[in-house]
Amino acid sequence: MLDSGGDGPFGFVDGIVASVANGQRDVFIEHARDSAALFREKGALRLVDGWGADVPDGKLTDFKGAVQAADGETVIFGWIEWPDKAARDAGWGALMSDPRMMESPPVWNGSLAIFGGFAPIFDSAS
Repeated sequence: MLDSGGDGPFGFVDGIVASVANGQRDVFIEHARDSAALFREKGALRLVDGWGADVPDGKLTDFKGAVQAADGETVIFGWIEWPDKAARDAGWGALMSDPRMMESPPVWNGSLAIFGGFAPIFDSAS
């Protein structure tokens, strides 16, 4: 759906899994594009956002269950690549104090979203 950035070694990544109402897809794309510009300005290398296209039901758990996606919602999956954790921490600090972050609130369900930051242990491109 959206891939903003280049290639290079993997430094640090923030990930998200959330749900969005099906009718909000275009609004989600617009928000992703607006956010990508701000994140890149604050040091992010790449942003990728995907709209669920093949998200099967699991036997014990699955993506939909993890974010309690309701009927009429689609699971989204995305990540933000940073040069390293220090750049990520500085970038997030700058973003949280930037008033432009509040101009376009996200359409995903933040209270049920899953977030996490990850350091590399293997990069096949290296």
